[in-house]
Amino acid sequence: MISPRDGDGAVRQLRFERPPGATSILLVRHGESVPARPDAPFPLVGGHGDPELDPRGKVEAERIAGRLSKRRHGETVSAIYVTNLRRTAETAAPLASVLGIDPRVEEDLREVYLGEWEGGLYRAKILEGGPVARRLLEEGRWDVIPGAEPDGRFVERIRAGLGRIAAAHPDQLVAVFTHGGVIGRIMAEATGGSALAFAGAANGSLSEIVVLPEGRWVVRCYNDTAHLEDL
Repeated sequence: MISPRDGDGAVRQLRFERPPGATSILLVRHGESVPARPDAPFPLVGGHGDPELDPRGKVEAERIAGRLSKRRHGETVSAIYVTNLRRTAETAAPLASVLGIDPRVEEDLREVYLGEWEGGLYRAKILEGGPVARRLLEEGRWDVIPGAEPDGRFVERIRAGLGRIAAAHPDQLVAVFTHGGVIGRIMAEATGGSALAFAGAANGSLSEIVVLPEGRWVVRCYNDTAHLEDL
């Protein structure tokens, strides 16, 4: 630990240190998934589109493993979590293999449910820029999409999922492979920002929060893609 005082009594600028009992959570957005095709909707799991990784996404997964398998600030990843959607499990697989860790499933960190825009239709609707898409961006609410998950329910399950992970891993570093909508909402909730202010997390990117013992979230980084720069 770095002493905050020099020999003459001057106080140095303090570096962040994870408090005792807190949990560092690396939020990994899954790698790029296969393209959506109008004539072949993605298979559904619990109503959610469940595409597999694209070949580029598999390369991103290997890059993630290469980066996170190394010691980080003196510690290694202690646990790996995925959701019930296969693109997160496929992205986590290389890291899990290198570290010899069996991923655990935290279903509450699955992507926001997009109602009538599930199965890949969301991508096309956003590109078309119709009235619902414009309203989604203006209001910052996924639930303007017909049949989509209510905003309050989405936040509630995210908090529940992160709470369980933090409670299970005090004083540890955990990797959570999840989705862009989830990462964006975690960042917004942690910072008090608007719901879609952090909607731009790249595939394969790393973000980090620290969950303090009292439940508060501290953001350490967002959308780190240093391991993907030449892709």
